[in-house]
Order: sequence, then C-alpha cells, then structure tokens
Amino acid sequence: MLDKFLNSITTYRLTLHILIIYVCVAFVLSIFRLLGYSPIDIAFNTFITLISSLIANFIFAKLFKAITNTESVFITALILVLIFPIKFPHSTLVLIFVSFVAMGSKYLLAIKKRHIFNPAALAALVFGFTNSSASWWIGSYWMLPVVLVGGFLIVRKTRRENLVVNFILLSVLFLIISVLINTGSLERLISTLKTVFLESPLVFFATIMLIEPSSSPSKEKLQKYFAYFVAFLYAVPLFRFLGISLTPEAALCIGNVYTFLMSPMYRLDLYLRTKQVLGKNVFAFLFDKKSNFSFLSGQYMEWTLPHKNTDSRGNRRYFTIASSPTEKALMIAVKHYDPSSSYKKTLVGMKKGQRIIASNLSGDFVLPYDLSKPLIFIAGGIGITPFRSMTQYLVDKNLQANIILFYANRTEEEIAFQDTFQKAQNHGVKTIYLLTDNSKVPSDWKGETGHLTGQMILEKVEDFKERLIYVSGPQLMVQNIEKMLLNLGISSKNIKTDFFPGYAEK
Repeated sequence: MLDKFLNSITTYRLTLHILIIYVCVAFVLSIFRLLGYSPIDIAFNTFITLISSLIANFIFAKLFKAITNTESVFITALILVLIFPIKFPHSTLVLIFVSFVAMGSKYLLAIKKRHIFNPAALAALVFGFTNSSASWWIGSYWMLPVVLVGGFLIVRKTRRENLVVNFILLSVLFLIISVLINTGSLERLISTLKTVFLESPLVFFATIMLIEPSSSPSKEKLQKYFAYFVAFLYAVPLFRFLGISLTPEAALCIGNVYTFLMSPMYRLDLYLRTKQVLGKNVFAFLFDKKSNFSFLSGQYMEWTLPHKNTDSRGNRRYFTIASSPTEKALMIAVKHYDPSSSYKKTLVGMKKGQRIIASNLSGDFVLPYDLSKPLIFIAGGIGITPFRSMTQYLVDKNLQANIILFYANRTEEEIAFQDTFQKAQNHGVKTIYLLTDNSKVPSDWKGETGHLTGQMILEKVEDFKERLIYVSGPQLMVQNIEKMLLNLGISSKNIKTDFFPGYAEK
C-alpha cells in the first residue's frame, strides 16, 4: 500500500509536500511556544523566502535562457526556511540574500548545465563567511517525529537507504570515538548521543539534503564512499585535536565536489528525430544523440519536458534509455495511460525538432562484465526497455550470451521490440512471451498465458539457481517477482531489480 502511494507521486512532489508539512508543523508548535520562534516569524519568513527564491530563479533563468522546475525552487526555498534563523524582521535581508545565493548557484556554479553544489548548503556556507551561520533550527526534538516519518518516505521513494544508513551509522561511530578520546566519560557520551539524535539536524540533513540526486552519486558503490566521506567531515569538529572546524553545510559541499569528480555530469538538450508506435498505447521517441555522450545499457536518466498547464505530477520523469550505446539515436519508450498526466500527453504529442532535456545519468542495472554468466531477464510491460538496450547491444557487437527472457504483457498488441528479440536469438537470447489477460489470448497464440510463476521458471529453466536474474517492470510486480524468486531458494545476491527514484506510472 505504501509503495503504491509512492509510485503515484514523483520524488520532487513528494519532497515538496513533506517540506510543506514540516513548516506547517513548526507553525503549529510555535503557537504553543514549543519552538524558539513565533508563528509570525515562521509565516512571514516563509513568505519572504519563497518570493525571493522565485524572483531570483526567474532572473537567473532569463539570463541563462534556462528551463526551470518550479517545484525545485520551492524545495530549496523551504529548506532555507528550515535551516536559517527566522527572527522577523531581523532575518529578512538574510533570507533574501541566501535565496539569491542558492538560486544563483544552480546557474553560475554549473558545468555542462548541471549544478555542482546542493543550493541550500552552498547558501549556508557563503552566509558563514559573514561571521554568522545557519541555525539548523529544524533539529528540535519536537520536530523529530515528523522529520523521521517524512525522511523515511523520501528515502523509501528514492531507494537510498544504504546511503542514509551508512552516513548516520558512521557519523555516530565518529561521534563515539571523538567523545571517548576527548573526555573518556561515559556520562558525557550518553549526553552527546542524546543531543545528536534529539536536538540536532542529523536526520533532516541525511534524508533531505545529503540524498539530493543532482549533487550526490548515482552508483551504489560511489554512494557508499560518499556517505563515509561526508560522515567523517560532518564529525570532524568533534575531533578537537585535529584543529579543524567544519559546519554541516561545509561537509556537504565538500562531498558534492567528490560527486562531481567521481560521477559523469550530463545535462543534454535533445531534439526529437522521430516517433514510433511500438504497440497498443506504447510509443518510442528517438532523439539525436550527442557525440560525447556515453552510457551503459540499462541505465536511466531524468527527462524534463517543459509544457504549459503542468499538472500535480510535474514536468520531470525518469526513463530507461531503450537504445543501445551502439546506436546513433537516443531512444526512450513509454506506455500511455488513459487518463494520462500532462507530461505524457505532451510527450506523445511532440513534433519533430521539439526539445526535451535529459540529465542525471544513473543506474547499476547493467550487463555483467562477464557475459559467460548465464542470465534470466524478467520484464513486465514497458519494463522491457533496459532489456531491449542490452539485447540490441549484443546484436550490434556480435556478442554471444546465455539469456532467457520472460516478457509479460496483458495482450499481444502491447508487445514491443519483437524484431530486436528475434535477431537476438542468434546471439543466445531466448524469449518466452506471456499474456496475462486470459480473456484476450488469440487462438493461434504460441506463447505462455497467465502471470509468471515459480513453477513456470522451474519448467523452463533447469539451472535457474545458477543464473543471475534481472527483473524490470512496475514496482509492485518487481517486488512480487523478487519474493517468488527468494521462495525458490535463489540468493538475493543473484537478483537485480530495476528502479527509478522518481517513478510515477502516469
């Protein structure tokens, strides 16, 4: 039920709603004098920061002729509200200043049209040069329950549990070490731990700022090192003997530099070359590919499509690249639902030469380096796209593999990329088609019917326990398939699942 809800909303919209809830809860708590600010402080300063951020973003967007995402502006503005002192009217100029710094950093400190630093963290860092500092007043035990719940939802949505857990555990470990070195007092350690968990911005920092997609690594391995690095920097002030003082925002900005150095920075302006109908309500879009752009089969990107009358789902989506790295065009494929979002309607209605923006190349759902390893691919509906990229790559590179592909759709008319899988037979790819709507199975159908079951895998794949298994499709389907595979005795290490952090079906 929770994942079904999270699937229905984009990451940006979820984060925005949660930050709004944080501010509203803070407003209510301030009425009862449970926070150090009055309701007027919070209300007026929220208004000032939102207006200042919108104006600043409008100015910079015009100067740089950039397409903007209003949700992103609101998210940054609300983070600023929650981490800066808001004693109205004394904080007015401060909030206007940091709003312009945060918005400006997205344009002025960008390489290949990608900003390097978390905007709110950089604004706090710059503000620190004025002999002042961010207050991080969100770090209150009265706010902690709602921050824990909101943070859990965002982390669950983005699937960055490992990043957040590694960061918090390492931060606490460094804290324990530092207190023991500096004081040797168990009583002091307990007191410090209480402060860190109940009265510090640790949870907010980890679940809102640390995991920002544009300024944190996309690959799991790099995320682990990123978490370790930032956790150490976050805890450095506790190691007094080092003689170094770092604020949380400084720790994050230094970590952002690590991300920039270790991860490719792509933000591509792409123009539609052609549009194809692949099946019933299934469309492919081919864009001219930049010569310097490289990716691995199975990776995905964030696709921004500016359009009027944007609905609540926003103007960004995550799509797997369906084309092979060997092909000259960059392709995505989507399922068009009815009713559909304003984004999907605009996408399906695109004309040749119209622009879309692709950024944040991510994903570890890629072919193994050793293609001698036998594989199973399991795809549901439009979840076939990463496998289309992989199989086309095998065909174009004239490579041999040992792959069994289970490809499920409701009806035969929805099947896509049959020509690719037909060619891939000569390269060791065997495709087994399934139709799940038994009432619409053609009389001459030669494939399987019904949903994929453990018994079907047992019958079709004798050595299934020896294979690496890839699963891609709607999230609930992926979760059910994963449980089924585990029940068959397959090790979780041999199961790879595809995931989009901003997934929203429509």
